[in-house]
Parts: sequence; structure tokens; C-alpha cells
Amino acid sequence: MVAAWAFISFLLLGISATPTKRTYDTHNYYVLRHNPSISSGASLDDVVRALDVELVEQAGELQDHWVVKQLKNLDITSRDASDPVLSTFEVFKRQAHSSLSIRSEETHLARRVVSSVDYLSLQTLRRRIKRAPPPILPSSSTSSKAVAARFGIEDPMFDKQWHLVNEEYPEHMMNVTGVWDMGLTGKGVISSLVDDGLDYESEDLSSNFDAENSYDFNDHQKLPTPKNYDDHHGTRCAGQIAAEKNNVCGVGIAYDSKVAGVRILSGPISDVDEAAALNYGFQNVSIYSCSWGPPDNGMSMEGPNYLIQKAVVNGINNGRGGKGSIFVFASGNGAAHGDQCNFDGYTNSIYSVTVSAVDYKGLHPYYSEPCAANMIVAYSSGSNHQIVTTDKGKNVCATTHGGTSAAAPNAVGVFALALETRPDLTWRDIQHLCVETAEVINKDDPDWEGIANGRKYSYKYGFGVLDGYRYVKAAQTWKLVKPQAWLETKTIQLNNGTFGDDKEYRGGEFIPPTGLESKMTITKTMMEESNLEALEHINVRVWIDHASRGEVEVEIVSPNGIKSVLGGRRTSDRDSSGYPGWMFMSVKHWGENPVGDWTIMVKDQNNPQSNGSFLGWNMILWGSTIDPKQAIKYEVPLVSDVLPPVEMPHRPIIVLPPTTTTSTRQHPKPTANLPSDHAVATGENSKPAFSSAAESQPSPTASPATISGTPDFGWFSDMSSLVTGQKWFFVALGAVSLFGIGVGIFFWRRRMAQKAAQYTALNNDNEVSMTALGTSISGGPRTTRELYDAFGEVSDDDDDETTALRQPLARGAGIGFHSGFLDDDDPPTAAGPTPIYHDEPSNHEYETRAKARDAPSPEVTSPIGSADGSWEHASRE
Repeated sequence: MVAAWAFISFLLLGISATPTKRTYDTHNYYVLRHNPSISSGASLDDVVRALDVELVEQAGELQDHWVVKQLKNLDITSRDASDPVLSTFEVFKRQAHSSLSIRSEETHLARRVVSSVDYLSLQTLRRRIKRAPPPILPSSSTSSKAVAARFGIEDPMFDKQWHLVNEEYPEHMMNVTGVWDMGLTGKGVISSLVDDGLDYESEDLSSNFDAENSYDFNDHQKLPTPKNYDDHHGTRCAGQIAAEKNNVCGVGIAYDSKVAGVRILSGPISDVDEAAALNYGFQNVSIYSCSWGPPDNGMSMEGPNYLIQKAVVNGINNGRGGKGSIFVFASGNGAAHGDQCNFDGYTNSIYSVTVSAVDYKGLHPYYSEPCAANMIVAYSSGSNHQIVTTDKGKNVCATTHGGTSAAAPNAVGVFALALETRPDLTWRDIQHLCVETAEVINKDDPDWEGIANGRKYSYKYGFGVLDGYRYVKAAQTWKLVKPQAWLETKTIQLNNGTFGDDKEYRGGEFIPPTGLESKMTITKTMMEESNLEALEHINVRVWIDHASRGEVEVEIVSPNGIKSVLGGRRTSDRDSSGYPGWMFMSVKHWGENPVGDWTIMVKDQNNPQSNGSFLGWNMILWGSTIDPKQAIKYEVPLVSDVLPPVEMPHRPIIVLPPTTTTSTRQHPKPTANLPSDHAVATGENSKPAFSSAAESQPSPTASPATISGTPDFGWFSDMSSLVTGQKWFFVALGAVSLFGIGVGIFFWRRRMAQKAAQYTALNNDNEVSMTALGTSISGGPRTTRELYDAFGEVSDDDDDETTALRQPLARGAGIGFHSGFLDDDDPPTAAGPTPIYHDEPSNHEYETRAKARDAPSPEVTSPIGSADGSWEHASRE
């Protein structure tokens, strides 16, 4: 019997591996302890029958403890509240100890039950109160004066560095003073500012400047001297990281760390130089701070090509002695133009820590770009506060720094503190710590979504705001992750869709009004064969042919129902090149079990004038290895955009890639397209990033000069949509009426002039010019083309003017490409409205500009982007 019961117990143990669902509304639950070793005791089966209960399962991992239940008697009155099971057990205990032999069979059963059961408890539901940890404070006092006194900080502008000590909103700051209390200030860590130079003669940076790992790739000189009047951004970012503790300006987050300067943003640069810049000093440099990329104009979709991708992967595989270079990229400042960071191949990379911004109140600034690649947010400008830091000059300070390009260096400073205490952290450990320690802010913001790993994710905030103290404390005890593994799927081609070296789309499935879905299955066997244990990033490469790229929306849903919006609608993007093998990235599936069906959805805006086809897609799942000994390093494929893809081994033999032209391009300044009111506009915490197209439009608080209009392709390019609302219909009707009146006046005045000519003969010296009929809007002679211009249309008389009208911002401040489109400030010779610019120059810069305006124009002109808005082929003239 004992052996039989042991076998039953073994089966029950197996069953109890998955807890059984409880139904407390219909049943009472109990836990009893049964001792099977007492030979004279009752078996568990006898106990269950005697108490009239049902066996449920073992109580967790507690051996010999069992959960039982009994159906509730819903008719019991409150006056008869005794529990039937507990009452029966009490009767058994009294009978077991009775000396009377009446009904001996019942007494014998009672003694057997009582001897084998020494614990029986009714389970009642109680609410447990969360014993939440207290908020982490940087010190015993949150005042900047107290912090300065404790650390001996004499920097005159320290009390203005709210991102270090926020007295008004103490929960919203980088929270690093507690790390300084631990004696960690960044010693021994080098960060490289890949930017527009670094003023190594600044008294706030000179002692922390690392010359050995610095270089000027614009002018090919050893030192990254900021030569142009607007070459101050790299110096400002460097001050955020490593400004010294002295009597100049403020202090950096890691004020004893070193900073190197790699200058690439002050002129055109070749692919090979950019690649070299991203690997420069990569055995000594730990972190590369990068606040640049394609224009943040809501129209561009570009990223690093083969050489630059190769350099980044080389840094990941071989930098820091194999621990990997840490690349930190600002997400972009183009949200006011409807831009998203998944259209930037640098921020959209698994190798980048992509950083967006929140302001000093913890609100989302409307310039900060959302996307599924955002990992964290850090503090920057907004709600009438900016970042105070070092500026170009001997002892000059900046008080108007901001944008996501200022959020990224704040994150770099925190990473430098962590690497001082844990120099063995790999690039993936840095990312894991971001995911694990980022703090959810604005918890009621509808953009937060629960994901499969139990955390929350937001396209605006990533996994949350970076907390310096929390991050470094976690780093100190962090167990290093296993090496990286990946699973690359086969490519699904829809209706024989292809995209070849000729860059022509063929085949594919037409995108219907309801959108188009395609499924891909990931199996456990695929995971095992790829040595992939746990999921981190996902890549989704798509081939989509479309006449207006910005109308396309791409989403993917995991087997667990978690949806990533990979590409949302961008109203300004009317590019007709579609998605020629564009690689999206999402961190929203971090920690998820990827086994099952992944579903991609492609849809557009059902515009009959611009439609398209979905040709194919594939995925790469990235994460940790099952067996670290079997880990291999990823190699960048030579060709990645053709459909079907070229099958190549991970370690290819030396072959020549397809014939290409090595391009020269100039990256926009980190502050390009940052709205002029970035520092004063109040942020928000109530808008989901992709809930509707309207929310991707510029904020109503934006300055009119910063809002990008969409180029017109006809008199009324959106006429088909006007009739959808009565309001727009009457607006259109009024515009047509005005046009008719204008035409009528023009011909009436011309007829009057002709009649006058019949009655008065003029000699050749007094001929009537067109100016006799009135002056033009611009003050010059009136021409027939003004009838078009008055209504925003263009004639074909002048190609140059046509181009200017169809790209209205191309000659002035805004998102178009002009002679100063790469500048943080207005070019020295520029005239007109205030430019879109967030880092306002200090007084000494105005003097520099005044001299520059009087100087002769340089022979080297600024590069002009290609006609389609690309900066891929910018070159010196």
C-alpha cells in the first residue's frame, strides 16, 4: 500500500508543476499536512473522503502539504458561520481522544485521521500591501547648494545644472550625485565625441582632453580644432560628460573621465573616413557619443552603407579588447515634422543605444522622435529649461543647449560612471542594464504598453528614463550576459516579388484597402539550430514598392500578441522609391519567447493616385547563446538589399562587392531641424505616439517657422480629399472664386490699357511697360506667372523658380537643403527670418559672425543635397 501511495504521490507531484486555477467564489480552499510514514494513520485518500473534500495539488514546493477544496454552501446563514471541514476535523479530534468505545468504527477512523494530519488551515484571501522601495535620492539633501558644499564644487553655474540637481522636480534629474558619494567619477574611462570638434583649450576640458584618440577627419589634422563659427556642439556635449570640477561653468556627469574629439560634422566626409572615425582609438575609447544622422525632416530614410556598417560591427566584435565599443545615438529632433527614428539607419541599429529626450518636468518634448528602436530617455531641453554646459572658448559657458543631441551625452556620462566600477561590461551588458533599470515615468501616459517580459514599453520613452544611481548600483553586481547569437530566417517572397541590382521592383502583392498580412513561423528547432536562447532585438527587412512612401505603415505582431509599429505614416515623405530592403529594428520584444507565428501587416492610406505592392520580407532575431562555446561573430553581408537575398556564408571568402561609387556626404549638424522653441514649449504625457496621423503632426506650440510644409504637385494636390468635409469644400470653392476674380481683374485692366492705346499715340520714348498695369507682389514688373504664384502654383517659365516654389524651404531656414543646411546657426551671409536652431550662440560668437560677414566668401561652397533630398552624394565643388 505504501508503495502504491508513493507512486500516486509521484504522479500528483508531476501534475502540480503547473498551479491549478482557483475559484474562491464557489469553493473553500484548505491546506493540510499529511504524514504518510505513520503506519497506523489514514492514507491521504482516506483523509480526503473523511473530510469530504477534493484533492487539488501539492502546496507549491512543500512536500506532504496538500491543497484541498470543498464546494461552498451558499445557503448557510451568518449565524451558522462555522466551517464544515474545520468542524468535522474538530469532531474527529474529540472522538480520537475519547475513552468511550461507542461506535468504535468511527472512533477508529477519527484516530487514524488525526494521527496522520497534524495541520489543517482554511485559506482566506487577503490583500498584501506592496512594500515598495523608497525613492532613490542622490543625497540627504536635494539642494544644489548642499551638494556643492559636500563635494567641494565651486563651479559658478552648478546651481543652473538642473539635470544634475533638480530642486523644483527632484524626481527628474540624472540622479548621479549618489554615485559621486560612492567615489565614482569616471576615472579611467574615455568617451569619444564624434561631432564638429572639441575645444581642448577650454579651461573646463583641457585637463580631461585625450589627444591620443582624437582626430579631425574633415581637415585631416591631428587635433579636432573647432574652426567654424558654429563648431561648438561637440564641446558642449563634452562638457556634459567630463567638464572638470573647477571654477569654470559647471561640472560633467563623469567629471574625472576623459573625452576625445573626432571631427566629422564640419564638412563633407567620405564613407571610409566616417568608418575610420567610428573605430578611431577603439581599443582605448569605451563610448562613442553620436548626435547626427540623416536630416530629421520627415522625408529622409537613409543609413550607413557597407563600409560604415562594417566599421560598427568591427567595433562591436573587436573594440575594447573584444568587449565591444558602445555606440550612443540621439534619436532625432524631427518629431515636429512627423519624423520617426526607425527611418534613421544609425538609431535603427541593434548596436546603438538610442536615446530620446524628456524635459525637466519629465514630459515628452514634442521634438523628440518616437520609434520602436528607442531604448531609453534622458533629460534635455523643454518647459522653459535648457542644458547648461561648457562652450567653445577659454572659459565660455553655454546656457541654451538641448534637443535629443543633449540627451545622448547625459546617457554617455552615466555609462562612463558604470564602466569605472565595472570595466568588464560588454556593449550588450550596457544595453541589458538600460532595459533592467530604466524607470517608467508618466505612468498614465497611454503610450505605455505591457510587453511579454512583464515590463512596459513606450515608443516615446523606450523602457523609461535613465537613472544614474540605479544604473550604477545594478552594474556593480551585474552578471555578464552570454555572447550574442542570432537566427536569420528565410525570405518570404509574395507573388514572386523581386528587387535586383537594377533597383527595379517586379511582382509582389498589391496592397488592398484593408492592408496586407504575411506570416512567418519560428520553431524551437530553429532556435536550437541557431544557438539562440533568449531574445533581445528583432530586425525586419521589407521590400515595398510604393508611389508615396510616407503613406505606408508597417507593423509586426509577435506570437504573444505584442505589436511593434515599425514605420508609421509620414505625411511629408512623398518619395517614390519605396522600401528597397529597408531594415527596421524593435526592442519591444526584449525577453519574449519568439516561438510561434510572427505576422507582418503592411497598409497605406488608400489613395488611388499613389498605391503600391508588398514584395517580400525576412527577420533576424538577436539574443544570447545557448552554448557560449559555439558562439560566432556576425559578419556584414556584402549585398543586403536585393530580393531574393544573396546567400553568403557568415565568414565569406574575399570577393569584390558589386561595383559602387564611394560617396561623400555631410551629416546635418546635431541641432538641424530642432524647433526654435524647443526649450520653451511645454511637453506632454498624454499622447500615444502612433494612435493617429494627426498626432504625428507638428505641435500647436511650435513656432510657425519650424513647421515643414508639404511641397505641392499641382494647383490643389489634395483636391480629392477636400470633399470629405464640408469645411474644406467651401475653402476650395472660395479659392476657386478668388482665382476667377483675379483672372477677371487682370484681363479687364489689360483691356482698359488697350483701349487707352487706341485714343493716345505714344512715341517710342514713352512706351507703356507692364509696370503700368501695376507692380508685382515682389515689387518688380508683373508677369503672367504671377497669376499662378498668387495661388501657390508655378508655371513652367523658369525651372529654378519652379523648384524653389515646390520646395519652399530650400532657400531659407527650415528643412530644405540650402547653403547652410548643415549649420547650427544662420550662415554668416544669410538674411531673413530667424533660423531653426536650438543652441543659441553666446556673445563672443556674434562678434565672430560680424567678422565673418565682412570677410570675403570662401571658395569652397557648402554641399547641396541631391534632388530627392538625399545627403548621400554631397561633395565639395
